[in-house]
Amino acid sequence: MNVTSEFAQSSLDEIKALLDGGTLTIYSVARPISADHAVDRSAVLATLTFATPAFGPAADGFETPSFVANPVAANSVGTPGFARARKADGTTVADFSVGPGPREIKLAEVSCSPGVPARVVSFKIDLEGGWPERPDYYDAHPRPGFSLPKTF
Repeated sequence: MNVTSEFAQSSLDEIKALLDGGTLTIYSVARPISADHAVDRSAVLATLTFATPAFGPAADGFETPSFVANPVAANSVGTPGFARARKADGTTVADFSVGPGPREIKLAEVSCSPGVPARVVSFKIDLEGGWPERPDYYDAHPRPGFSLPKTF
């Protein structure tokens, strides 16, 4: 999980509560360096709306998100790379990694296509927030013109 600076001091339970009635937007692979940056190079693949409450009790290390609808119809073609969680008022709270392998959110399918159901099958929050497959690279090499995010 990569939390915005506004919510960096919030506990995990507070972050989960912020998402009540909010959205989880799944994007293609070009994840911004931090959740404070705008999404500028990724397509929206699908958007799920959190129910209220957004999460039930965690079980076996996995979160139990509650969505208004799961699955939802994908609206673009692509490979999921990250998801941005926003409050009900649209304020960005955090980014999560999405995809196969050691990712926080796993979908039923490896890729999305327009109109095909996109379903979240597991959700495990990584409090460190890095890219799991290459933290040595992704956490050490910012995009040109952007500094590395500060640890809060």
